[in-house]
Amino acid sequence: MPNLMLFVAPNSCARVATIGLEEIGVSFETSLVRTAANQQNSAEFLKVNPKGKVPTLLIDGMPLTENVAILSWLAAEFPDAHLLPATHTKLEQLKQTADLAFFAGTIHPIVTRIAMPMKTIADSTLSFEIVRPPAIKDMNKIMTMIDARLAQSPWWYGADWSIVDGYLYWVWARISGVGYDGSAYPNIQRHFALNNERPAVQRAMAREDVNIEILKSENLYRAPR
Repeated sequence: MPNLMLFVAPNSCARVATIGLEEIGVSFETSLVRTAANQQNSAEFLKVNPKGKVPTLLIDGMPLTENVAILSWLAAEFPDAHLLPATHTKLEQLKQTADLAFFAGTIHPIVTRIAMPMKTIADSTLSFEIVRPPAIKDMNKIMTMIDARLAQSPWWYGADWSIVDGYLYWVWARISGVGYDGSAYPNIQRHFALNNERPAVQRAMAREDVNIEILKSENLYRAPR
């Protein structure tokens, strides 16, 4: 069994990899990166991941970065956990990679524009007035498509949960947590509620809550707004 250490930050997409590890049930540790203190750009962390990003998964001391790669590795390394459905052709496998890339490369940047518009425009007031509204319009198009997909079945791939559902769970939590109006998407709301009932999700969130309390005690926690 490999020794696993996941670098995380509360509310970040590292939550998705945390959920994946909890679903697997394997022993792992998390290391809190204090982004409010710019720890992600510290010399120590940059030795682990020169990109200065979470999640970063250390596998027996060797770093693996990017959610698409981390989640794909976890699914392949622990097939009994069924993080992704079994595939029989290379095309089926690549379609799953495309789904993960859709969340990481298409949806995630829109999440950032909604949840942290100040990353686009430094002026915080202007960022919320200029960046967030068009981002919400872009997200509405995507959520309309996803809600229609979930009208056919409870999970992304049908009757069974997958880590793609964990990714959608993080997206929905992140945007709804800053006031995104999701009332037009009842199937995604149901999906979110079903995720909240999963023990692995509850354990992942409990880990995150511990880290939030640590940051609060150090005056380093920035609540979503």
